[in-house]
Amino acid sequence: MTRALILGGGGLAGIAWETGVLTGIADVAPQIAERLLNADVLLGTSAGSAVAAQLGGGASPAELYARQLAEESHEIDPGVTIDELTEVFIGALGAPGSTLERLRRIGGIALAADTVPERVRREVIAHRLPSHDWPDRDLRITATDTATAELVVFTADSGVALVDAVAASCAVPGAWPAVTIGDRTFMDGGVGSTVNMAAAADCAAAVVLVPAGETAPSPFGAGPAEEIGAFSGAAFAVFADADALAAFGRNPLDPQCRRPSAIAGRGQGRRVAPALAAFLAG
Repeated sequence: MTRALILGGGGLAGIAWETGVLTGIADVAPQIAERLLNADVLLGTSAGSAVAAQLGGGASPAELYARQLAEESHEIDPGVTIDELTEVFIGALGAPGSTLERLRRIGGIALAADTVPERVRREVIAHRLPSHDWPDRDLRITATDTATAELVVFTADSGVALVDAVAASCAVPGAWPAVTIGDRTFMDGGVGSTVNMAAAADCAAAVVLVPAGETAPSPFGAGPAEEIGAFSGAAFAVFADADALAAFGRNPLDPQCRRPSAIAGRGQGRRVAPALAAFLAG
């Protein structure tokens, strides 16, 4: 049975929370955590792409958790809040047109945004990753083409540097620069879906970490809960609980949210470990 660990998007809060959840699982069920980390497929979207690449590069949850609690960080504040970004997107999403047309309008927003230079953002992503080489395992990183709105899944066979793939997946439109790869530019892989279950359609089972509430909506139809529910294989989803959502605060892009989000994630990981063990034993 091919198993996937799917890590969803959710800003810096999402990175910290996912790291905390994995650490909490390892606290109470180390063998279950080991099985999870050794999944046949690691699929990451946006924030989840950073965590997937970190795990693929050999970093342990404990090491990654310590990073989230550290006072010093290479993360930078984009200078915009989620509320401000939402206002920008309302026009693109509210205007008439198909889902593809609306995604393309968001691509235009990504290209026109006044952000830090690409090289500055790339340095931040590079500091996140313990290794800049693609691992010798099935790591899949999602991104969205700004011009066509096509979802692209980068792998070791794509001929794209790992740092660039993660930077593209994490390029939140309006907050961070679109990423240039060859003659194409890419934005956040979570624009259309924060979990992109279709990119793991060849897997028979999946554990999905979603840094959002179970009722979180999507501007393009099915929210993550519905998308996970429609997965063709067996799926075990961990959605951020009330404590985690409170820890995220109003702006999950703010570096100050890292510590409380990681702590909340660790507590939640300890609580979900027994149910996860039962799922993996099935």
